[in-house]
Amino acid sequence: MFAHTVNKLCSISTSRQVTDLYFQSTSYISQNKKDSSTKKLVLEIKDLHKTFGDNHVLNGFNLRLSEGENLVIMGKSGSGKSVMIKCLVGLMQPDSGSIMVMGKDITKLKQLELDELRTEIGFLFQGSALYDSMTVRENLEFPLRRHKHKFGNISDTTQIVTEALKSVGLEHAINLMPSELSGGMKRRVALARTLILRPKIILYDEPTSGLDPITSKEIIELMRSIQSEYKTSALIITHDVDCARVVAERMILLVDGINYAEGTFNELAHSKDEKVRAFFK
Repeated sequence: MFAHTVNKLCSISTSRQVTDLYFQSTSYISQNKKDSSTKKLVLEIKDLHKTFGDNHVLNGFNLRLSEGENLVIMGKSGSGKSVMIKCLVGLMQPDSGSIMVMGKDITKLKQLELDELRTEIGFLFQGSALYDSMTVRENLEFPLRRHKHKFGNISDTTQIVTEALKSVGLEHAINLMPSELSGGMKRRVALARTLILRPKIILYDEPTSGLDPITSKEIIELMRSIQSEYKTSALIITHDVDCARVVAERMILLVDGINYAEGTFNELAHSKDEKVRAFFK
């Protein structure tokens, strides 16, 4: 587990920083949690099934994400996380079940309708996925030029690009190439590119993977500030227990293709179920 590795690698001061961040976040999480039941749903997955030959990857998975909520999904390799995400963004068709995004069932949308809906969903890839041959500015301009139907033709993108980079603390990097950026900076640029289309939902795929403890903490804090500033809903796929502890308002543990357990971090961390406890060792 990543958290176990962090415990070995972090200095005492770094451990204290993570702990302090957790306690700072408890009031933030409890405040958001109070109203989650009354907020409208932005994403709902019902009874999702997907099979590859004899391999039943998803066996009736269910998920509900409310407006402004942070929902963490944890699952071991092969548990169905990647397949679920591909179904969610329309890259793969489920065998059965429904996926409602902003009130629309994506399994029934035509390609043009699906492309338009995707502009409401931001995706932070695990490897950042920046275009190496483009500057930071050009990387951020790319989605604006691709999805002209949302913002129209923008002759000068400077203000929009600068604002997105400012939100992640990297406005000074606008003319740099990806090769000139550290791993943490690449992740922040990728997040700025996600934000530039003003999505309602952000999917985070292992947002702290491959980052050192200090940079991981910075990304976690950034995720919280973005939710506050942009009022986004977030679906966070992670193995990082420290990340989940800080940002999760609710968690789903994905085991054998189903949502095996669901609750707050504290509820699940103190469960007596051995399969649940295995996630927090």
